[in-house]
Amino acid sequence: MVFDVKLGENFQRKARYCADGHKTEAPAALTYSTVVARDSVRILLTIAALNGLDVQCADIQNAFLTAPNLEKCYMIAGPEFGDEEGKTFIVRRALYSLKSAAIAFRSHLAETLENLGFYSSYADHDVWMPAAIKPDGEEYYEYILCYVDDILCMSENAKDVMEQISYKFKFKKDKIEQPESYLGAG
Repeated sequence: MVFDVKLGENFQRKARYCADGHKTEAPAALTYSTVVARDSVRILLTIAALNGLDVQCADIQNAFLTAPNLEKCYMIAGPEFGDEEGKTFIVRRALYSLKSAAIAFRSHLAETLENLGFYSSYADHDVWMPAAIKPDGEEYYEYILCYVDDILCMSENAKDVMEQISYKFKFKKDKIEQPESYLGAG
């Protein structure tokens, strides 16, 4: 377990169950989760304001644990496993510190967004969008911006879109809300 204190969250204490990633070989492919560019956030917040779109955000809880593990990882159970201590077990989830955990989560999130009809932008792969139509017949694009496990949605019905995502991912404190700030572009 790794314990830390998050300064940006009122000194909240957090614990993460981490694998011995330093003992595994680095995968040949991409191993990190990409993040939305600040310029994309600023441009799309402006587009949302000009088009009267609702903006909602959420933070995915235990993000890496929602994704399947991409690398074969065996661990030895410690004393916290009681009678099972010393036994070898296979990790089936993308634990923090595994070299492929971040990209496993990103791939899992991308698959979910694709299943909801979103596609990744060519300009910024962490901006997801489908064409949509407002009730008055006006055409527009819905947007989802991803910064690892933080999601920002811009749509005529942003809360509905976020609720569809919440069927696959649990949001921290089950909160979907309007952002006060997002990546410093508040």
